[in-house]
Amino acid sequence: MHLYDSLFRSEHADSLLSGTNFLKQMLQVEISLAKSQAEGGIIKREYADAITAVCRLENIDVEKLSSQIPLGGNAAIPLVKQLRALLEKNNKEAAAYLHYGATSQDIVDTALVLQIKEYAQWLLSEIVKLEKALVAQMKAHRETVMIGRTLLQHAKPITFGYKISVWLTAIDDDREKIQELLDKVLKVQLGGPVGNRNEKIGNSIAAELAKSLGLSPADNWHTRRGTLAQWSSYLGILSGNIGKVAKDISLLMQTEVGEVFEGAEEGKGGSSSMPQKRNPTTCVAILANAKRTPHLVASLLSVIPQEHERAVGGWHAEWEPLYDLMRLTAGSLEKSVGLIETLEVNSEKMRSNIELTNGLVYSENVLIALSSKMDYQTAHTLLEQASEKCMSENKQLKDVLQQMDLGLDNLDELFDPAISVAHNQSALDDIIKVYENKL
Repeated sequence: MHLYDSLFRSEHADSLLSGTNFLKQMLQVEISLAKSQAEGGIIKREYADAITAVCRLENIDVEKLSSQIPLGGNAAIPLVKQLRALLEKNNKEAAAYLHYGATSQDIVDTALVLQIKEYAQWLLSEIVKLEKALVAQMKAHRETVMIGRTLLQHAKPITFGYKISVWLTAIDDDREKIQELLDKVLKVQLGGPVGNRNEKIGNSIAAELAKSLGLSPADNWHTRRGTLAQWSSYLGILSGNIGKVAKDISLLMQTEVGEVFEGAEEGKGGSSSMPQKRNPTTCVAILANAKRTPHLVASLLSVIPQEHERAVGGWHAEWEPLYDLMRLTAGSLEKSVGLIETLEVNSEKMRSNIELTNGLVYSENVLIALSSKMDYQTAHTLLEQASEKCMSENKQLKDVLQQMDLGLDNLDELFDPAISVAHNQSALDDIIKVYENKL
């Protein structure tokens, strides 16, 4: 255990991705391979039963297995060695049919895919939780007007509901892409020593093995690693989109802004030296993960070009970055659910912040209205002059425009933030309906 595990990661996802679970999955692959071969008449059923009997986690000396991995370069070699030794004691004839016709990469890759399958089921359910929380907040703040910001500057009014819809649509897109990709990822690996199979693991055996494990059959992908790299890329994008949510929230939590806050909790967000602090600690963890995941994705992309029929280090280089990527993405996702569910919104501060620029944020409204009375460039020039006077003399833009007597009779309407966002409300309602039906 690392001291920072609970800050950056998810305990439940960690259990799915643990070394113990990986060993269980490798054992299951060996069991299913033997049963599939028995079903196909390759080995006797009694041998498959004997193999099944010894393939139990409690029979494995994990410490010894771990110490022997450097000798063979992967976990399957010492695992098979221990299992064969057990079979030699219990059913000597069956020992010859353990791992029959397979290669180490078949077992390791298929066990990895089984872990990804469990992880993906959890991941997708968590994404749905996050989306439901976002929809709830979007509905609650459908009419909560705030300032929209571009390049960190006040731009024009939006609603907080609209802002949330931007977060939501990106994350939902990630969910759909991940779901679609799983059809390609969740495939069995059974190629044998050089990937072209053999009489002990023919196409029918591979199909039966896939069926027994709840995977899809596939041709050998020993050195075709693009699909795993694509899986990694999608996780990296998901982590980035969750990071975008955290970045926006952390900026809205700034003292000078004070529009949104992480949910209050005893002991949360404090400082060791400044008792008044309310730090965005959940955002900190999510953003830290988002900064690390792109480099992990890059590691998976870098190992796509692999040598001949078995990689020299390229396959092995996938393992730790891929697991780290899945763990960090899971941590960000799990934390983001709580972040959104408990989010505190200061709508009054949102409203007051709109007026910080003396009405300049309504310039677009005025420009559109003015350009209906004169050509656009003339209207733009007049409004630039009015804005400069507003800033230099610290006056309200509406007052300056009234003095200029431009024939705008609906100035009050043009400076109403609710009216400024009214055109977007029907679109926001459509988004809400779509996701209420979808989730």
